[in-house]
Amino acid sequence: MTDETRTETMTVIRLFLVDDHSLFRAGVRLAVEDEEDIEIAGEAATEEEAIRALVHERVPSDVVLMDLRLAAGGSGTAVLAALSEAALRAPDQPGRVPPRVLMMSVSEDDDSIVAALRAGAHGYLLKGAPKDELVRAVHTVARCGAVFSPAVAARMSRYFSAVHELPGRLAFPQLTEREREVLDLMARGHSNRRIARQLVLSEKTVRNHVSHVFAKLQVTTRTAAVVRARDAGLGR
Repeated sequence: MTDETRTETMTVIRLFLVDDHSLFRAGVRLAVEDEEDIEIAGEAATEEEAIRALVHERVPSDVVLMDLRLAAGGSGTAVLAALSEAALRAPDQPGRVPPRVLMMSVSEDDDSIVAALRAGAHGYLLKGAPKDELVRAVHTVARCGAVFSPAVAARMSRYFSAVHELPGRLAFPQLTEREREVLDLMARGHSNRRIARQLVLSEKTVRNHVSHVFAKLQVTTRTAAVVRARDAGLGR
């Protein structure tokens, strides 16, 4: 097959970049410039720019390479949620296939990874991944696969094998580790004073954690929080 014929039959992956660092976007462009089957479909530096381009303007894209955290308090998960919502609003448009999202971040903490997966990401790489790893990831996600950098895969393996020790972890990824501990003890029927003694904290600190739990779970009473916690398997 000649080069001309191969180019005509090749399926080109349209890659859209979302990152608030122009140097990072330039690095990705440089990494894929020699790949004949990858082209840059567009770029965005903020959550608002990304949603405008991908949801409202519908820039044709196959894969979105997106930073988990964006400038001005923006987040890649918010962009992903907007893409998912737009797809649900348009079930009568079968030709409109939402792009698949590959998250990148400097963070490899469990909460960040789980938050990205729960939002619908199809992969998670750490920034600084080698060029070959990045290119392979883009190809894999474009082919409807899922991909994780080796470090992230190792963390996820440890995470899921330990989930039975704290059942509510998957249900409440928005909570910090300490907030989950407090919620678990609340679900066991412990008072703030008893929780403070058990965790070696002041009662004021426990009250602050309880307030944060209420806000993140969008409940207004202790009873409602306990019901949600027990439904998720906490308090056993």
